[in-house]
This record gives sequence, C-alpha cells and structure tokens, in this order.
Amino acid sequence: MSSKKRKNLTPVQQQYQDFAKAREPKIPVLKNCIRAFVVGGIICTIGQCLTWAFINWFGFDEKTAGNPTAAVLIFISALFTGLGFYDHIAQWGGAGTAVPVTGFANTITSAAIEHKSEGFVLGVGGNMFKIAGPVIVYGVFSAFVVAIVSVTIKWLGGM
Repeated sequence: MSSKKRKNLTPVQQQYQDFAKAREPKIPVLKNCIRAFVVGGIICTIGQCLTWAFINWFGFDEKTAGNPTAAVLIFISALFTGLGFYDHIAQWGGAGTAVPVTGFANTITSAAIEHKSEGFVLGVGGNMFKIAGPVIVYGVFSAFVVAIVSVTIKWLGGM
C-alpha cells in the first residue's frame, strides 16, 4: 500500500493492514516461473515434433507445416479442456499454458462449455466471441501497424 493511502487510514485500519500482510501467503515466484517454463517448453516441444512429423511423413515444407501443427495443437487443447485435463495442467504450469496457441484454444473452449446452457447461438457462440473478438481485433490492428511501418521503412530506404 502506498504511503499516501496509508496516512489516510486510522490507527486501527493500519494495525489491521499490518496484521493481514503478516498472514498473507508468500508467492513462490521462482517455483512458478520454473513450472511455467517447463510446461510452456513441453507444449512447444510437442508443436516442434508435430512440425517435424508433417515435414517428414506428410510431405509439407517448413513454411506450410505450421498451419496443420497449429490446428492439431488447438484440437488437442480443446479436447483436453473438454475432458477436464487442461485445467489440471494449467493449475500446475500457470502462465506456461497461457502463452502458446493452446492457451487461447483453452479459453475459447472453456467459455463455450461454461455457457452451453444458454443455447448454441447466444450462449456458446456469443461468449466464445466475447473472448476471441478482442484478440482478433488486436491481431488485425497489430498486423496493420506492422505493415504500415514496414512499407514506410522500405519507402524511406528507397529514397
């Protein structure tokens, strides 16, 4: 708590703040970072193995193997979310499951499962796109900004 806000508290409120802070559980930051690194690394390693399999067994090249790899990872994530496995992995691995594409698939699938009682259109579809909409808008806007910067740099370089 900032010292300015703390000055506005009564002595009893300050005493309670000290009491609560002393009993607040300590967050194991290093342990959480290691777990996130391990889980995120395992997910990315699985993705790399899938890419390798698509290149060597199905005749894809390095550029085209990414799309089916992402699709398989999204499918596995959605399946694990539906079966209830992904929540256990995410609880142990924390942010490691949120960073790869699987975290986004988990979020969308969780929203669909949670709101299925409201119907397919307003429940499942509506709540899935409440989550996906901002991500899609941000992605499109970011791509637009990067394209403008890239074109500007190329144009300035050609002068």
